[in-house]
Amino acid sequence: MNSSVSDILLRAAGGAPARHAPPWPQLRQELALHPGPSLRNGQPSWTLHDPVRNLYFQLDWLSFEVLANWDLADVAAIAQAISEATTLRPTVKQVEGVVRFFGQNQLAAVPGADNSRELAAMLARGRHRWWQVLLHHYLFFRVPLLKPDALLGWLMPRLAFLFSRGFLNLSLLAGLTGVMLVYRQWSEFSSTLVDNLSWSGAAAWGMVLVLVKVLHEFGHGLMAKRYGCRVPTMGLAFLVLFPMPYTDVNEAWKLRSRRQRLLIGSAGVLTELVIAAWATLFWVFLPDGVLRHMAFLLSTTTWISTLVVNCSPFMRFDGYFLLSDFLELPNLHARSFALARWKLRELLFDFKDPPPEHFSPGMRRALLFFAWFTWIYRLVVFLGIAALVYGFFIKAVGILLFAVEIIWFVIMPVMSEIKVWSARRAQVFSSRRARIGAVLLLVAAGLIVLPLPGLVRTAGLLHTGQELPVHAREAARLAALHVKDGARVTSGTPLLSMDAEAVQQKLAAVEGRRQRFEAEVAVATFNVERRVQLQVRESELLTAERTRSALESQKQEFEPVARVDGTFRLLDPDLRPGTWVSRNEQVATVVTDGAWTVECYVDEESVHRLTVGDTARFYPDGRSGAVLELRVAGIDRDAAHVLDQPVLASLHGGSIEVRETEGRLIPEKAAYRVTLEAVSPNEEFKGHTWRGKVVMRAAPESLAARFARAALSLLWREAGL
Repeated sequence: MNSSVSDILLRAAGGAPARHAPPWPQLRQELALHPGPSLRNGQPSWTLHDPVRNLYFQLDWLSFEVLANWDLADVAAIAQAISEATTLRPTVKQVEGVVRFFGQNQLAAVPGADNSRELAAMLARGRHRWWQVLLHHYLFFRVPLLKPDALLGWLMPRLAFLFSRGFLNLSLLAGLTGVMLVYRQWSEFSSTLVDNLSWSGAAAWGMVLVLVKVLHEFGHGLMAKRYGCRVPTMGLAFLVLFPMPYTDVNEAWKLRSRRQRLLIGSAGVLTELVIAAWATLFWVFLPDGVLRHMAFLLSTTTWISTLVVNCSPFMRFDGYFLLSDFLELPNLHARSFALARWKLRELLFDFKDPPPEHFSPGMRRALLFFAWFTWIYRLVVFLGIAALVYGFFIKAVGILLFAVEIIWFVIMPVMSEIKVWSARRAQVFSSRRARIGAVLLLVAAGLIVLPLPGLVRTAGLLHTGQELPVHAREAARLAALHVKDGARVTSGTPLLSMDAEAVQQKLAAVEGRRQRFEAEVAVATFNVERRVQLQVRESELLTAERTRSALESQKQEFEPVARVDGTFRLLDPDLRPGTWVSRNEQVATVVTDGAWTVECYVDEESVHRLTVGDTARFYPDGRSGAVLELRVAGIDRDAAHVLDQPVLASLHGGSIEVRETEGRLIPEKAAYRVTLEAVSPNEEFKGHTWRGKVVMRAAPESLAARFARAALSLLWREAGL
């Protein structure tokens, strides 16, 4: 090529005669063309700059040659000229694709003297309805706040030392030293972290995060100025109303050096890492106070925000642009997504379409994995953002915005792909792989929609009769066991004795006072002088007698007797005389001969599938082979507010998740009590309470019905209906 880059654009923007209809487009005169870096396959590239929109387009060799021969104004002539002058052999279709690219990206001027109609049509196509404008600005919009180019130009020579190799090496040494010293003081560092898990700590972290992100953006801007790029704006970009600072460093695409572009892209992350390194080191050496606390906040904030957010390549943050430039694959997301959609269509329908781009087998696998993982990552992120949006607004608005999030980010991309399948339905219906996939899909849909019999499994407690507990009312020492564990007892049989020394002492003291008051009352009857205090002494005597009676009753509680006929069971078979028991501790139980019942709790999804009369089985813990046939006798309509059986709680090895509040066990999720009775008692379980697994036969229900009920229940509850 003998022509310069600027001459090429001048010819392309000139008035070349039209050789066919429609009129040949002319490129806009304000476009600028710059030499670009070499691509991965070794061919040269050029960068086309649209200064009106501040957009950059990377042109490959073929696109550049088409541009160089633009004045021929004919796709066939351009293809022939390129074949004669270069080693490229483009087809007419390829040249038409390049010409169409310039037109679709508004790089060509509208031809003709009277172009007002075409311009009006282009303007109409660019306009959106009012709801589309609101939706777009809710999902994403930018607010420019600062034109920093002059300020960055003034700061750059004064902060040049920050870009020196010596400062970076010193920062690396500071970071390594700080991390090692923090490791040695990890207990103090972690306790400080826990102390800041509060609303005031969150507010402090938020203010520090704002400061760090401002410095992050200035890092991008200063690095761009260092390599001669203009930085027109800084501001805030709002993604679903969540603010994120941004810096316009698009001019970095003019740079031919990939190293320089990588440094501009990584400058924000490097800035945060330098701050984290020095803040970590300062935290180790600073004395307790405000400065040390600020160093801690800077350290934790920068490490987390940099590694978790900025380095992620799955959203369009710094990590994405760094990976894109490192792989020399501009528009990495769009290109990998196109490849993933092509692979999905080939897997489902075997269209035998050529891939949108040709990559090596290893690169193709890597891009496919990257695209699919990015889809999953974004799905999780967008669902999380939707949940946050729902939580920050009133319920009606929150539900609406949540639906907008799901429709825009999840449903619409899926529907867009389904439209492509629908447009090629003739190929889909004729594809053998598609027919096999349809059969498998129908089978899967059948498994989801058809009601299938199922089982409900939970933990339960078997009662082989009415249980009357034996408690220690006060802390005491076990003096004697009058009945062996498992023995039959009759009503009134003494069960055990506990040492009541404290009660005996109180009883002796009260008895002494009672006798003294009784004597004083007797004397006052015959003594005129003491007769005045007779009523007082009689009142004190009555109080002493009542106290003695209460202590006598309390003493009897230290020697409990069987209140009914039944079987005596110790809760701890190893309990021996001389052992101390605590206040209100249950020591034993007397089990009467009565109905055998099992008590269990099921969740909200399972309770609807159970009815009275359903069959079930009970498998006791620690008794392999033993089983008890049951039937459902009762189902509570309301969820239990308090768990009455502690042994069924997760805290004690059960299956029900609970939290302890003021000594009560509160179920974390709705739990409904189900009572079952034994069809035929098993003598192996007689005279004891057993914990075990309950398996109940439930009514058939499809997975789709369960999902729909759970979704409607959640919607009903959250909407406050």
